[in-house]
Amino acid sequence: MGDRNIFYRICCSCCGGDEPEEKTPIISGDTLLYFAQEAQRRRSEQANLWSEPHDTSHMERDDDRELYNLLQKRAKTRRGSQGYRRLSFDIHAVRQERRDVLGKWKMLLENLGFHAESDMLLNVTSATLYSSMRNAPQAKKLLDDLAQQTSIFENKIPAERYIFVLDRLITLDAAEDFLAKAKTYYPRDQSPELETEGEDSAAVLIKKSNEINLVTDEELEEIDEDALLSRSLEL
Repeated sequence: MGDRNIFYRICCSCCGGDEPEEKTPIISGDTLLYFAQEAQRRRSEQANLWSEPHDTSHMERDDDRELYNLLQKRAKTRRGSQGYRRLSFDIHAVRQERRDVLGKWKMLLENLGFHAESDMLLNVTSATLYSSMRNAPQAKKLLDDLAQQTSIFENKIPAERYIFVLDRLITLDAAEDFLAKAKTYYPRDQSPELETEGEDSAAVLIKKSNEINLVTDEELEEIDEDALLSRSLEL
């Protein structure tokens, strides 16, 4: 009887060893979702160049709120429709304006000798904190000087993101040189030309319609990523 119990114990242990063990996933679904959302957020920040990078709601500044509302409105519009393409053009125009300003900064930095470091110096994201700044008051004053004494911001309110760049340049003892270069390459226009009045309204509509059709498929794909991001962050 005792031998039989030993036999059963040996058989059961052998059979139990044949069952495949349930494997625990190395990365959970929540972790994958987090990484996907972070990747989408980075793409959104690179595409939109938010003026207030720390403002994740994109509602604190008028121009950020305008762009955010365009993205939200486009996300609710049928893809391929005329309304969708019109919104795509408006979004592209706002983004291009911000890229143009960024391009000016990049050119000036490279002119100062920061060829390899320009991208790093200009990298500002929602993870960049004001508490990390070393020279905040001086950087804010320099930003005001750039807005008042140069046309680098095209006579508009300067984007707060560039305070971080100026703070880095102050640490590198290159901020004043940057201001001097900006005055040379982008002097303040004291007498801006008035826009031509009386332009035929029909011609304006035709011109804008053609511009809307020039928005590329790549731009539409980029916009779709923003729509996906806005939806995923609402979950």
